[in-house]
Amino acid sequence: MNRADIFTQGLNVYPRSVREHEGTTLFIARDNGVKYLFAMGDSDAFDNLDGQEVTLPGGGAKRCPLSNRNAGVLRGFFPFTNPVNHKGRRITIGLGDRLGLASAGHIRLVRDYDVFPVLAQQSIRELTLTGRTYDDVLAAAVWAVFQEGYEDGWGADGDHLKTAAEVKMALDCGYTMITLDCSEHIRNDLAALPDGEVEREYANLAPAEAKALEGDYVGKSFPISRGEVAFTPAGFKRIILVYYGAVKHAINIYDELIKPRGHIDFELSVDETLSITSPQAHYYVARELQKAGVDITSLAPRFCGEFQKGIDYIGDTAAFEIDFKTHARVAEVFGYKLSVHSGSDKFTVFPLIGKKTGGHYHLKTAGTNWLEAVRVIAQRDPALFRRMCRFALEHLGEAKKYYHITENTANIPDIDDLPDAQLPLLLDQNDARQALHITYGLILSEKTAAGYTFRDEFFTVLDRNEDKYYAALHKHIGRHLEALGLTPRP
Repeated sequence: MNRADIFTQGLNVYPRSVREHEGTTLFIARDNGVKYLFAMGDSDAFDNLDGQEVTLPGGGAKRCPLSNRNAGVLRGFFPFTNPVNHKGRRITIGLGDRLGLASAGHIRLVRDYDVFPVLAQQSIRELTLTGRTYDDVLAAAVWAVFQEGYEDGWGADGDHLKTAAEVKMALDCGYTMITLDCSEHIRNDLAALPDGEVEREYANLAPAEAKALEGDYVGKSFPISRGEVAFTPAGFKRIILVYYGAVKHAINIYDELIKPRGHIDFELSVDETLSITSPQAHYYVARELQKAGVDITSLAPRFCGEFQKGIDYIGDTAAFEIDFKTHARVAEVFGYKLSVHSGSDKFTVFPLIGKKTGGHYHLKTAGTNWLEAVRVIAQRDPALFRRMCRFALEHLGEAKKYYHITENTANIPDIDDLPDAQLPLLLDQNDARQALHITYGLILSEKTAAGYTFRDEFFTVLDRNEDKYYAALHKHIGRHLEALGLTPRP
């Protein structure tokens, strides 16, 4: 069959999805507004896919739902639809897609840049709040990759996982990156203890191990680019007490689960804490991991200032520059990327991230994609948007159990006083933006005996405005790339 014939079948075909496999033509198209995978021909691809056989003007075909199982079948026939590791790629960006709808829009942007996208990126918290699974998240990325014919490589990140069971689950699903969140093994309570109490806590360490660590660090300086990292006796003891458990946890997870798999990007997160990560603490953690044979791809410290959800950096940018460049130099010593979490919309510091790392970093975004979807709702269905806003403000306290923000709801205009044309502007007001950002899970899951309160309407509006959503993502994430100093390939 000539490929041109496909476009005469009365279907709205996504042209980049058209592929051939052993005599079968496969493509994604909309049929009566619903998106399907179509298979035309006689091969394993046709036989193995779940679907309904239909007759098109050009011949017989199988119309297949974009299910998790069919995504798995597709991955067996087209290698480019499988996630891969990104070690060695200098700039990598996590583009978490909470809705399962954003990845195609991300691909349309990043295919023009020298950037490796991690399209499937979700934490357990996000899965719980959205009612999705790791299989769902991965399959959504697979369908987007196939729809857009993207062959430049992409990753899948089990984000902010804390336990061995969580890590194993993500790996078993085929994820190629694990971000280990060590926050439950970091003793934040010890960071501000008086020196006398630090000494008492330190005395509980095994004497032989404490002596060995002291011999490695106390009174020593380690060179980094344009400087050094020095360890005083008192400062070192405090670092050991705070981070010792996190290091042991990371080594155990790596040895038991990551190393046996091979080719997994392993990121260590020590950013979900109250205390700022000092250069000395960063160096200690990295050096101990290296000594234990742990191969990490990236590490996320807790920087100075605040990286709150969905808004720009809060803090002294001059202090951040000093802090960040020192961390970048520590990462350079050990050969991994510095990772920046909650990276959505941090436009003030993006130029520093691009410059001070020499273009060698990992940046995580996620909430921006949800907020741009909400912007589309505001533009296309003002009544639904108004209901979502009222609900978000009424349930903000509940959402703040999961996320730290410092909004002031008094600054948010009364939704009833705004004409429809001004509703999208609420997405540019920080307090409203944060309120809508962190209530995503509550909005999507709210239901009564009659069904979901918002979810079905929300997805229907987005489905009918797919290109508008892609364009919004292209504009907003494009602004991120531009601020990072990136330019499209010629």
